[in-house]
Amino acid sequence: MRAPEPRRQSIAAPADLAPPLPEASGFEHLIVETPGLRTHVATVGDGEPVVMLHGFPLHWWQWHQVAPLIAEQGYRVICPDLRGAGWTEADDPGFERETRLHDLLALFEALGVERAHLVSHDMGAITAMQLAYAHPERVVRAVQLSVPPGFISFSPKLIAAFRHMPKLLWHRPGSSLRGVWADQYNARPTSAAEIDAHLAPMQRPAIDQAVRELYRGMVIPESMRLSRGVYKRMRLTVPTLFAFGRVDTRFDEPLIRRLCANPKRFADDVEFAFVDDGGKLLPAEAPDAVANLTLDWIRRAD
Repeated sequence: MRAPEPRRQSIAAPADLAPPLPEASGFEHLIVETPGLRTHVATVGDGEPVVMLHGFPLHWWQWHQVAPLIAEQGYRVICPDLRGAGWTEADDPGFERETRLHDLLALFEALGVERAHLVSHDMGAITAMQLAYAHPERVVRAVQLSVPPGFISFSPKLIAAFRHMPKLLWHRPGSSLRGVWADQYNARPTSAAEIDAHLAPMQRPAIDQAVRELYRGMVIPESMRLSRGVYKRMRLTVPTLFAFGRVDTRFDEPLIRRLCANPKRFADDVEFAFVDDGGKLLPAEAPDAVANLTLDWIRRAD
């Protein structure tokens, strides 16, 4: 039998990466090598692992306000740049539905993470959901931001959540993604400097070209599974908190309560939370609330 390939980690100085990383104090930066992938990972703190999966078109820096608040309470917070985002480099530009899931499992192995708490936002929730359903033994407790459960019932009122998809499905390299921050479901205007920090990796052709691949290979197939009710025929055993900003009216509380009625039919332990001053970009708009909700939820594992 062929021996498994070694997994390597190296410390990455921010100045060594191009374009330069945005500023965030207290983080250590690693390049973790797994077959076909060199994942940039930002970590802060020590203790029980909390893995945070970013949304789109974001990267590790999405958590730069939230992660230190959680680390201060005795946790090691791990923020990877997922394939097709940030400063992670892949040999293969293609995506299949579970590509990022396999990447995440390989990253767990490389970092020696047996089990972790899992926090996800937006597109990162796809990978988090896949992990929770397929490998619940690897997740202690989960927090999912701005994305409803996989077992939600379909309704025409959910169409607003997908209105951006055609443009991204046909994204042309070089086209601006700044419209993400002009969305009516965001709670506050975002500064140009903050947008620039998130979009800096789009200067790399591989990241810009990954937009279409992400939507065609992962988002669309997973959306079809959701519409067919695949996850309603499965059971979510990982305790999961689903949190939304009240400004994000795509998923207002009455709609979520109605379309996720009787969650015990589909899950062992779920709760819903709604943040008054938050919108779709919840980690940036209400970082203290996100940190407090996360800490309260994961401490219940004790």
